[in-house]
Amino acid sequence: MNRREFLAGAGVSAAAAPARPPNVILCMADDQGWGDTGYNGHPYLKTPNLDAMAGAGVRFDRFYAGAPVCSPTRGSALTGRHPFRYGIHFANIGSLKSEEFTLAEALKTRGYATGHFGKWHLGTLTRDIKDGRRGGPGTKEYAPPWEHGFDVCFSTEQAVPTWDPMKDQPFVTRFWTGPGEYARDNLEGDASRVIMDRAVPFLRSAARARKPFFAVIWFHAPHEPVRAGTRHREMYARFSEAEQHYYGCITALDEQMGRLRKELRDLGVAGNTMLWYASDNGPEGRHPRQGRTRGSAGGLRGRKRSLFEGGIRVPGLLEWPDRIRSPRATCVPCSTSDYLPTVLDILAFRSPAQPEPLDGIPLGALLDGRMAERPRPIAFQTTDSGAAEAEGRLGSPPLALIDNRYKFLSYLDDDRAAEDLLFDIAIDPGERFNIVQELPQLAREMKAQLREFRESCRRSEAGADYRR
Repeated sequence: MNRREFLAGAGVSAAAAPARPPNVILCMADDQGWGDTGYNGHPYLKTPNLDAMAGAGVRFDRFYAGAPVCSPTRGSALTGRHPFRYGIHFANIGSLKSEEFTLAEALKTRGYATGHFGKWHLGTLTRDIKDGRRGGPGTKEYAPPWEHGFDVCFSTEQAVPTWDPMKDQPFVTRFWTGPGEYARDNLEGDASRVIMDRAVPFLRSAARARKPFFAVIWFHAPHEPVRAGTRHREMYARFSEAEQHYYGCITALDEQMGRLRKELRDLGVAGNTMLWYASDNGPEGRHPRQGRTRGSAGGLRGRKRSLFEGGIRVPGLLEWPDRIRSPRATCVPCSTSDYLPTVLDILAFRSPAQPEPLDGIPLGALLDGRMAERPRPIAFQTTDSGAAEAEGRLGSPPLALIDNRYKFLSYLDDDRAAEDLLFDIAIDPGERFNIVQELPQLAREMKAQLREFRESCRRSEAGADYRR
């Protein structure tokens, strides 16, 4: 039996599946920092709709992106696996392998309508014409969303300006809708609105057909080039031009989240919809090359590209009225890698097409108030951040392990053992006090776990997880 037969439904267990499978929406901002929301205490930024989500569902106070940069995190959200298992180590490096089993592919076997809207960044979208950094004739990284389980697409390979997204692009890219097809109209103004204009008809079509849906809505805001329209800039008229654009494009994104929530209510499907929201990594740095970026890590150490908290701890929300009937916050560490195992566990879904191991865990017990601690830690690996540090972007060691209280960072190099770091995140979220000398046994244990994790990822990347 080959993989395509698996994806057609062979070997899938339907035991204990819910009578009404929930709709699932994964929303993600691009470079929005932990502190870039009203509900996390930003003194100026207006995010009333995200604040309303935080007050209605689960607010994750320790939610982590799968990586400190965009492409790896996005892969983790769709596969439940660490990006070093399938070769996407950094932005614009590698592509999503066909052997990986995405959440879209899984849900299609259960009759879901599937759609991707916004930034893809997991491979190129065309072999025909030059597009983005890597797309075009001769590309070796072709991996569009329609080959990974998505029926409806409105997708760019990479970032576009947050206002008038098709104008003045650093690298010319398009919103692709299928093989050889890209959008040519309704591409002016706020990029978040442009994306939501395509997502809303998809939701309406599925809801009216009484079909469950899976929608991935990945905004470009507030990634550079950072631009906002006049109306949103005027909301921040007392600030600098750079701040007007940065705050304005996030408020514009927030308005589209409000539009989405209202649409779900109007369609009568809000109660049975899991609406997730997160960012793909921490805020961009304040190096002069970053122009209008004014992101806040909310007092956390580090920023994008760093494995310090500011690079990987991000806003995290879930609204699901039928299951989460009263709002609450949790300090249990959770991750974008938890999306897939959570949804599949709720659906009692099993398939031999699923590569193992998964790095995420199902969060159903947490949603029901029955999980006080994470049963196993979250591991991180990125490329050596020395180059980023040299550019003034707050680098960190390239591997980290986070459990319910402690965080260990290391190069896993005996010659650099003196640079190992251990923090008590529960009382020191700013990572100011290295306690590696105070708790040497814990540091050794966490270091051994990191070594095992790194070797496991090396085996995975060599193909050990895939059924032949």
